[in-house]
Amino acid sequence: MGTHGHLKQREAFLAIFAGLWFSSALFAFLAVEIVHGAERLWNWFRARHAPNSSAADAPGTTSDTSTSRHAIGERLADPSRRYFFRAASVLAGAAPFAGAVYGFAAERLNYHVRRIEIPIANLPAALDGMKIAQISDIHMSAFMSRAAVRRAVDMTNDLGSDLTVVTGDLITGSHDPIADCVEEVSRLHAPLGVWGCNGNHEIYADAEQLAEELFAQHGMKMLRQENAVLEYRGAKFNLIGVDYQRERNLNGHRTQTLSNMEPLIHRDMPNILLSHNPNSFDRAAELGIELSLAGHTHGGQIQVEILDHRLTPARFISDYIAGLFERPMFMSSRKVLVQAEPDAPVGTPSQNASRLYVNRGLGTVGAPVRLGVPPEISLIVLRRA
Repeated sequence: MGTHGHLKQREAFLAIFAGLWFSSALFAFLAVEIVHGAERLWNWFRARHAPNSSAADAPGTTSDTSTSRHAIGERLADPSRRYFFRAASVLAGAAPFAGAVYGFAAERLNYHVRRIEIPIANLPAALDGMKIAQISDIHMSAFMSRAAVRRAVDMTNDLGSDLTVVTGDLITGSHDPIADCVEEVSRLHAPLGVWGCNGNHEIYADAEQLAEELFAQHGMKMLRQENAVLEYRGAKFNLIGVDYQRERNLNGHRTQTLSNMEPLIHRDMPNILLSHNPNSFDRAAELGIELSLAGHTHGGQIQVEILDHRLTPARFISDYIAGLFERPMFMSSRKVLVQAEPDAPVGTPSQNASRLYVNRGLGTVGAPVRLGVPPEISLIVLRRA
């Protein structure tokens, strides 16, 4: 048993080291290439705008003398410029490694609690102030230990929510300990219960059914294309959950998300949808679902702000990266009316709007690093619009 434990620790260490090295090396290569590109562009610019030797020659001055003066000037200017670009290349190559170490050691497990008040159309007065705790994208693996999950669960319990939801991606791959993860998640408690939905990594691990069974064994419920009517202070709301919503089928053709959902929606009470993929929000708004809770993006895991523009890899997979979004109900328009940071005021709410909250997740996938995107535990407070 001890030998097996040591082997697992060694494998985990090697996986962490390999992940950090590979991701850092990739970004270092790209950064150095950018510096080299800037140097080539600078040399091209200088050559193109260099003074014409023959025009600069005074009458009676030979061309060889002018060329010699020009070459001497270039040689005098070269050392400082060459030193600048060499120093820039070294810094560009080292920065990703330093950032990766910081993102792994400092930000990766620095859980942040985000409290956000979300106005809901036609919310009964009794539901005003109801609190929902959300965690997502745990990704229990070599990069996310059982103890780290336990700490996040304890922080979530401390929020005193009325309802707790887990929106997918309990693990990363088929060899990850999903039973251990669910056992830790089962320590969550809330008066209205603990509910969940499957993410895309449950599909990759072929663990959708197993996740449902493990949830049930621990007194929780994994909603899979089904709904449950819950009651709070005498008022009812409809909680809906779906497996990961694919946007394309196995042949690569675009498919309709949230298909055959109409029978699960109740028009006489608010509907809250648990859907791991935030891109299902467009269809949820068209169907008249008041609130969607999602994850999946991790907020990009890495976010860099340049000239007031936030750059993150999540831009390539979704318009809904993190935080609160709003769209008109029962309309096919893709226009996003409101996008706010989780801890920022939403502004004047629209009465007839569907809203989406995208949780930044707890774990990581790919590079075990977070920079500018700390892991998140959400506390959502429902308010009357």
